[in-house]
Amino acid sequence: MASREFLKILSSARLGDASAQQKLAEAYLTGAFKTPVQPSNALIWLEKSYLNLKNQESEGVNSIKGYIDQLFAQIARIPLARTFNTAAFEFGWESFWQLAEAKVDPKLTFPAKWQLVELLINPDNQEIQSQLMEWIKTRLTPSSNEKLLDLDFKGLQKIAQQYLKELADGHSEFTTQAKELLIKLQPKNEVLSSLWSAWIENQNEDALVQAAELGLTAAKLSLGLRLAQFESDKVNKSNASLKKAAHWLELAAKDGDRDAWYALGEIYRRPQFSGYSAAESDRCFDRAADLGHAQAQFRKGANLWRKREKMEENVKGLQASYWVWQAHQQGVPEATNLLKKILVSCPEPKKNDWFELAQYADQAISRHAEHKLNEDWLLLCHRIIIANQFNFSKAELLLSEVGQLQHEHCVVVDIRWELPKILPRLIQIETIQQRRALLAAGKVFAGNDAEIEGNSRQRRYRFDQVTKWLRATFSQSLKRQADIEPA
Repeated sequence: MASREFLKILSSARLGDASAQQKLAEAYLTGAFKTPVQPSNALIWLEKSYLNLKNQESEGVNSIKGYIDQLFAQIARIPLARTFNTAAFEFGWESFWQLAEAKVDPKLTFPAKWQLVELLINPDNQEIQSQLMEWIKTRLTPSSNEKLLDLDFKGLQKIAQQYLKELADGHSEFTTQAKELLIKLQPKNEVLSSLWSAWIENQNEDALVQAAELGLTAAKLSLGLRLAQFESDKVNKSNASLKKAAHWLELAAKDGDRDAWYALGEIYRRPQFSGYSAAESDRCFDRAADLGHAQAQFRKGANLWRKREKMEENVKGLQASYWVWQAHQQGVPEATNLLKKILVSCPEPKKNDWFELAQYADQAISRHAEHKLNEDWLLLCHRIIIANQFNFSKAELLLSEVGQLQHEHCVVVDIRWELPKILPRLIQIETIQQRRALLAAGKVFAGNDAEIEGNSRQRRYRFDQVTKWLRATFSQSLKRQADIEPA
């Protein structure tokens, strides 16, 4: 229910009291007397007051100048965009341009210019701007401002751009807002580039925050790390800061940033973080590892290695060896040390027991058409070469499943199908020669029937035959070749 004082002012305003009309407008602007804030109603009463005062001025009343000044001060505070499509908008439109172009008090001109900028070029008012364009085309009353007479909507926007630049370069209550709007109006890639440069070159934290808010992944990551204090030796004890850090890091992680996933894993491990979760931490580390983060790969590999006895995998330690090897490839020293415990290393075939025989087998393969080798003999020659490259035992040479040996980073030697007590071995693939030997053997074995090699007894018998033939056929030729080659 309206107060008595408000009703008294309203009654006087309706009777044409210019001062009461301005008081009523003030109430609609500020919410005085528990009046709802309605800028359009305020503008309507200010228009009535303006027309009233102009009539008095034409009748020679001398005491109205102060009221007119007060009226324009009120107009300058009205959010013009919120009055569009109301009865008093045209009056507000003309008044704001008059104030903006007048060489009067900056306290009036700056607010007027800002309201015109907001209305004409702020992207948040695009819907109003499209309607305003049509309104300008179809308005019946020509503008009283000479500068606006021949301008279309684009021309008015150019003037608003000039106002925006003026406000951004000046020193007023609208300077900060004007600078922010200038950034918003720039093409996004230029904005992000300039903001990121401001952060990198000058450590401008406001620029970093703006770049993050505009969606730059690197900025989200940097802001998250900064809030989590990963960049310093300090330990952040503030749960609030860690929550903010997690927020920005999650946004960067959604963009696929592996460093953000790793940092999130660290945050979820911090006891002071209210969202502490070891399971969530492991999930984040795993995601970072999947995306190629070296330390995350080492963490994942080391964790799998510790749990290998409890895991259900056909060959214990195979998964662990893969992730540790990935980290080793990226130069993590701890990964290199752990890899030596998981994988057997044998990069020098000359030191292995099968070296001489492997040379004979290589000769036999390259000249197999000449010697008309049977397929089973050819397969055995490939086995000998692989056995030399990876220093197999005789049982491993004869029984390993050649087509299943190679994994990305190692060979898995598993002959439990015939000898259950012999544990599988993981041997690192370290040289080009090792990969070539596996590739060549894989092609040959893939094109042959698995039954052709027979059982273990038949393989041992064939091995004795083949090795005897290899030595008899190629030992002298290789010895002569060695004598010819310079030392």
